[in-house]
Amino acid sequence: MNLQNPRFHVVIPCAGRGSRSGLGGPKQYALILDEPMVVHTLRAFASVPGLGQGVVVVAPDDDQMAKVLTRHPQAKFEIFNTGGATRAQSVLAGLLALQALGVDAHDWVLVHDAARCLVTPDLIERLLLACQHDAVGGLLALPLPDTLKAESKGRVSSTLPRTSKWLAQTPQMFRWDTLFGALAQAGDQVTDEASALEALGAAPLLVPSASFNFKVTYQEDMTMAEALLQHRRAGA
Repeated sequence: MNLQNPRFHVVIPCAGRGSRSGLGGPKQYALILDEPMVVHTLRAFASVPGLGQGVVVVAPDDDQMAKVLTRHPQAKFEIFNTGGATRAQSVLAGLLALQALGVDAHDWVLVHDAARCLVTPDLIERLLLACQHDAVGGLLALPLPDTLKAESKGRVSSTLPRTSKWLAQTPQMFRWDTLFGALAQAGDQVTDEASALEALGAAPLLVPSASFNFKVTYQEDMTMAEALLQHRRAGA
């Protein structure tokens, strides 16, 4: 990978409680192939050359991440117990953590969901190469493959055109100062970093991703993720 500007850093917001997963606790610690989900995520980033600082933002009362990373030192990330109640709050805390580590305001920051544990170094590098000279930055995403329905009271109310519709993924990559300002202004309602940029009138670049980079949310997602990781190991 030929990166002309090596100043790329990573924030992994990891303060969620996993309330939707039905796993009985924060899903980032759920075991997949005998390793916590977050370890698979961090290992992918640790395998990408040219990345700078990496921070994991956890809840103030979270003491489990330190134990996990002690057992898996190959996942080289700094832990900050400054996570908030929302994704936006945790990402802002991660940006401040990077600032404390000496990251320049014009450096690039990649924000990634811990629960997208199937991301690969190749996908991360694809985003880096596509966005490193872009004026705005961008995100991994997939064109919508299925017919899209609108719902009313549990029934279809209309069929929506899927042309130009994309499914947003992570990582999402923007300059530190731009992202910090956008999130600070957008507040807690944004569900991803790109939407905060959009609120300022910016148009992030869509970088084609892969369907396997899905967000593990439910128990059936865990089963699928384990099968895919097992397949990768068998083919290694």
